[in-house]
Amino acid sequence: MQGKQTAPHILCVNPWIHDFAAYDVWAKPMGLLILAAILRDHGVRVSFIDCLDRFHPRAPERDPGARHGRGPYVKTPLPTPPDLSDIKRRFSRYGIKPDWFVEDLGRMEKPDLILVTSMMAYWASGVAETIEHIKTCWPDVPVVLGGIYATLCEDHARKRSGADRVVSGLFEHRILELVEGMTGYHKDPLYDLESLDALPYPAYDLQRTINHVALRTSRGCPFRCAYCASAFLAPAFSRRKPDDVLAEIRFWHERYGVRDFAFYDDALLLSPENHAEILFKGLIESGMPLRFHTPNALHVREITPQMALLLRGAGFETLRLGVESTDFTNRKDMDRKISESDYSRAVNALKDAGFRPDQVGAYLLIGLPGQNLSEVEFSVREVLKSGITPVLTHYTPIPHSSLWGEAVKSSRFDLESDPLYTNNSIFPCRLGSFPWKEITQLKRIIGGEK
Repeated sequence: MQGKQTAPHILCVNPWIHDFAAYDVWAKPMGLLILAAILRDHGVRVSFIDCLDRFHPRAPERDPGARHGRGPYVKTPLPTPPDLSDIKRRFSRYGIKPDWFVEDLGRMEKPDLILVTSMMAYWASGVAETIEHIKTCWPDVPVVLGGIYATLCEDHARKRSGADRVVSGLFEHRILELVEGMTGYHKDPLYDLESLDALPYPAYDLQRTINHVALRTSRGCPFRCAYCASAFLAPAFSRRKPDDVLAEIRFWHERYGVRDFAFYDDALLLSPENHAEILFKGLIESGMPLRFHTPNALHVREITPQMALLLRGAGFETLRLGVESTDFTNRKDMDRKISESDYSRAVNALKDAGFRPDQVGAYLLIGLPGQNLSEVEFSVREVLKSGITPVLTHYTPIPHSSLWGEAVKSSRFDLESDPLYTNNSIFPCRLGSFPWKEITQLKRIIGGEK
């Protein structure tokens, strides 16, 4: 049956962050902006407000090209949650000021439906504050919440977010059905909404400034790392065609002058002969003056001398390696096994290809259940000895990951009661007090002090 055909107005909102620390490291609400692009393709009028907008007209002026697109958010102190009073850091709202948000909402045509995304589960209070302001402005407009928090902690989101409806899991193939059910607007899909190759590029043009672009050449991850819930968020692993990815990169560069691109893939280098090698060779042949960054770790075992040369030739500027620990004999099945020889080969190949130590970072997990910080110090020193940069990654207990049960048992907080307690800034899996002295010592070692 054909429904109402007056095109609805749908507002997409990227919410605030509430945390002890936050910094824009090539962060984009990609999933939300893909939904916006799909809706726009199907005749819907789409608006977008980014509560994390670093380039808001009322924000301090920032250079969009600084640090290849990274930079600080506007920061507003908030009261520290009572149970976290022993954390001697400032709890804050990151993003635009609430009055700026209210003004932006007030200048906008009233929407028929509002879509709000969510990222880290422990930023749930930022989501709730965002929805509270929306509801104050338009109490009768339905708000739908999706994203990572809504998927990992669906029950909590239903009870605490303030959204009228919470949707979990991948949503591109369901968005038209949801819009029809909530607005009456019907459109048959113009393309296969379950195919990565068929989906439109994210609607980054809805932003005020496109200072970098996040790329996703695949969805899901074939590996099953104990600390990760990727398999729950996206159960099946699928990939785009390398030529289609190259075409997207060319589009953003030629149409909008973008030079910095961040890969969001969890397995970018897997089976490289069928994917990464084709893409990187295409980038080299294109001659486009681009910079690429890998905030999601690259798998060490896939970095051969040939791959290192391709990464260098294609324009990779920031590499992060999934090392987690340099204790290669006792990894406790936390990730795909790598050996000391795998690590040494990868590091030497990258250095031989011309990468500087500051361009190559090894992610080292800190704060795992039962972990002794002396183990982390050992890994830090080994990474420094190998000639690249240690990057401490605080462990976040994630529901539906295989380490979740162990994390719950080892924490001084009731992790299952509120995602706030999974915040990696508070060392949730340490039974004792926050290890300030140990962390300071590790930072000094990384900074060059003995």
